[in-house]
Amino acid sequence: MNGGGKYSWGVMVVVAMVVVAMWEVKTGGAAPSTAECKEERRLGINACKPVLYGKDPSPACCERIRVTKIECVCPMVTPKLAALVDVNRAVRLIESCGRKVPRHYQCGSITSP
Repeated sequence: MNGGGKYSWGVMVVVAMVVVAMWEVKTGGAAPSTAECKEERRLGINACKPVLYGKDPSPACCERIRVTKIECVCPMVTPKLAALVDVNRAVRLIESCGRKVPRHYQCGSITSP
């Protein structure tokens, strides 16, 4: 990731929420509302805040990573955000929560290795 310190970990929290969508299998049903997506992102960011300070993801963070809907996260991945992301590191973070990330999956402006 570019740079170091707390800013880099902040980007990792956002990336964790973004990359989580890379392996989610879409299920039937209505798309989440704007309010539902906003709440999912808020819950995920709050659960994963300790990652900002160099800590490993907590069980609560990992749970949010596993349940966040792709439709709520991928639209947030702009080219500007993608330029700040070390995708390999983000994938390791996600996989440390017990999830696999498919190879070459595109989520917004990020593609997994």
